[in-house]
Amino acid sequence: MLQQILRDMYIDPELLAELNEEQKQILFYKMREEQLRRWKEREEKTRMEEAMLRKTARRKQSNGKHVQWLRGKDGEVWVWVMGEAPGDKPYEQISEELIAERARQQAQKEAEELWRQKEAEITKKFRDAMAQEKARIVAEKWKIEIEDRKAAKLEEEKIQEELKKREEEERQRGEEQIRQQEEIRAKELYLSLKQAQQHSQHSDDDQEWEEQLRRSKAADEERSHKARRARDEYRRQSLRAIQKGRVAGLSNLFQGTRLTNDQEMKLNNNSASPLLSRSEASSGIWERPSRPFSRDVIIRWFREEQIPRRAGFERNTNRIAPWFHGIISRQEAEELLMNKSEGTFLVRVSEKIWGYALSYRQQSGFKHFLVDASGDFYSFLGVDPNRHATLTDLIDFHKEEIITSSGGELLLDPCGQQKNPPDYSPLFE
Repeated sequence: MLQQILRDMYIDPELLAELNEEQKQILFYKMREEQLRRWKEREEKTRMEEAMLRKTARRKQSNGKHVQWLRGKDGEVWVWVMGEAPGDKPYEQISEELIAERARQQAQKEAEELWRQKEAEITKKFRDAMAQEKARIVAEKWKIEIEDRKAAKLEEEKIQEELKKREEEERQRGEEQIRQQEEIRAKELYLSLKQAQQHSQHSDDDQEWEEQLRRSKAADEERSHKARRARDEYRRQSLRAIQKGRVAGLSNLFQGTRLTNDQEMKLNNNSASPLLSRSEASSGIWERPSRPFSRDVIIRWFREEQIPRRAGFERNTNRIAPWFHGIISRQEAEELLMNKSEGTFLVRVSEKIWGYALSYRQQSGFKHFLVDASGDFYSFLGVDPNRHATLTDLIDFHKEEIITSSGGELLLDPCGQQKNPPDYSPLFE
């Protein structure tokens, strides 16, 4: 199961919910190790490909087109980082120039709008004045004799020239006024933007952001602490397994634990044991699905794979272990452990993985550990790297050795059955 999670780099949310916080940290630590291993392989592959490409490029003809990178004194590819090269402007100067440019552009935009309005007013003013004056001349002068019309025309042209001159002077004064207003407005906008920038640095939003940053750093430190503790626990468990000599990594260790045909016959004839022979339990070829999806499939898996491995039986006897239970839920397990003392435990068949769940009574509540039985060994998923030949070996091992260093869980008292018939009866019927 763990190898499949590391191969897919994915864990089902329902399965993840079954793990406690320390199990999650250790599992994520192992997934991170797998990510680093894959990254190193990919980097090595990329390096080899680049070396091959360089070797191929050198074989090309000398007159072929190619790209050559500029290299520095150290022989590496030259890279320019903005702000670090000689002559680069500091950030404060760039910021000041950007603010000044924004203020200038805004003021220029406002000045252009004012000038369009002013120009429209001037044009309308002198156009109306010209029309009025022309109407007056036509009304007064052109009623006189024909010989006076020439004088009236000259007077009209003189008045038009004067009006044009006055209009040009008015335009110049307007442009100068708009230019002065633009400069004043640019300074006002610059000061306003500068004050807003300074004010934002000390605003309540920044204080809230600093508080969030502080909390985020505290959470990161807590996660790092948990990850370090998980790594230490992983190393401790590995060393302890080596010292104890109870690691069973090869499947041939389990061959010796399987029942012979004579033993199966004896167990089948013993009325005190519900153990079935492997031949009776099998009905057709059994192929295990990728994950359990129904109670019937789980029962079939238990009969086909676990009974031959004596899962749930006491060591060297045909009796069901007092700590073994059937397919019961987490809530039912906690109800059984509710009024028990610290260290009481039971093992139930899991509905999430091909394996079991060990439910443990601690002083402040309950803990649940998944036991992976999908391979040729039994081990805690994400907590204990030790591999045990049988489920009973795992239980006996942790009667002497704690499960996790942080929790100090020792399996002291088994939690037996409270129902008749027992909840494991469907597994052996």
